[in-house]
Amino acid sequence: MNPEVAVQQRHWSAPMRREWLLAVSIATSVIFLFFGEFLFGLLVNPIWLAVIFVWLFSVVLGSALAVVRHADHLAERLGEPYGTLILTLAITSIEVMAITAVMRHGENNPTLVRDTLFAVVMIILNGMVGLCLLIGGWRRHEQHHNLQGANAYLGVIVPLATLSMIMPNFTHPTNGLPYSTVQQAVLVFISVGLYSVFLILQTGRHRGFFIEDTGEVSVEHVRTREGPLWLPVILLVAYMALVVFLVEQLAAPIDFVIETIRAPAALGGVVMAILVATPEAIGAVRASVANHLQRSVNIFLGSVLSTIGLTVPAMLIVSHLIGHPVVLGLERTETVMLVLTLALSTITFASGYTHLMQGAVHLVLFVAYFLLIFEV
Repeated sequence: MNPEVAVQQRHWSAPMRREWLLAVSIATSVIFLFFGEFLFGLLVNPIWLAVIFVWLFSVVLGSALAVVRHADHLAERLGEPYGTLILTLAITSIEVMAITAVMRHGENNPTLVRDTLFAVVMIILNGMVGLCLLIGGWRRHEQHHNLQGANAYLGVIVPLATLSMIMPNFTHPTNGLPYSTVQQAVLVFISVGLYSVFLILQTGRHRGFFIEDTGEVSVEHVRTREGPLWLPVILLVAYMALVVFLVEQLAAPIDFVIETIRAPAALGGVVMAILVATPEAIGAVRASVANHLQRSVNIFLGSVLSTIGLTVPAMLIVSHLIGHPVVLGLERTETVMLVLTLALSTITFASGYTHLMQGAVHLVLFVAYFLLIFEV
């Protein structure tokens, strides 16, 4: 064989071997496309319920991780501000598609958006932050991040979280009605507007707020990737299309557990939040272990901000299009947990340095949140 041909074959075969999950996702989609009705008829059996849920959840999660991986590839190739936009839009799209699929599948659950939003905030600001700070503090006693960047994130997260999840309880304090159409339009305008201003800040004149104070960029961020640019674009679109289809199938076991077995309705939001938060959690923990806390801060605070600033407006628009109203206001216990989490996060990132104790406190709040889900 011609040596040049052999080199070219290896050049193309190596990336395709790494995409074995694409074949698994396609096979799973075909199976549920033709045999989904039969498989969902088996959900009454607890064993089959567990098997189908784990199967679909694993494939959807793997596909979501692949979406983030290829979006990160494009981000490195294209640079800013396109890189940030691609990563943010990819993650937000997964979240919007997942919530919409569950909303359309079973009985109307007006609190699903609220439960997912609250779960994302709790999982990231308590679970992910706690784990990163605990591991980082255990390995290096104290870690440093850019104080101005953290303040910029929290300066937008706190008002948007308050307007989205606390203020609705004061506009309709007795009957729990959702925001009116005008109020929702104002919230959409405020959320998108503030997020756009923040994006200009992050990718433009104050870009230095979001890098380490040393000004050094790790090898992880400056490495270049070879190969044609169209390949990750096609793979990104392919995985996202599979996520759209498979998450609709995942909605069936989720709705069965909530509506038939009468599990807490908030569990649906937790499942959606795990799908969204896991890709960022992996990247944040790796960065913290490598002593790049600023990278971790950008990941978990950026994820919360994009969820509140983009997912909430998108779901309000979707709710009008599909005719499913949404309720954003939290219950009393959840409101206390949100206020406590936002206050603790402000204190944690107020000095520019983090340590072991702060991670432990955040993890305690995460455990408390999880236990309160099953409160009767």
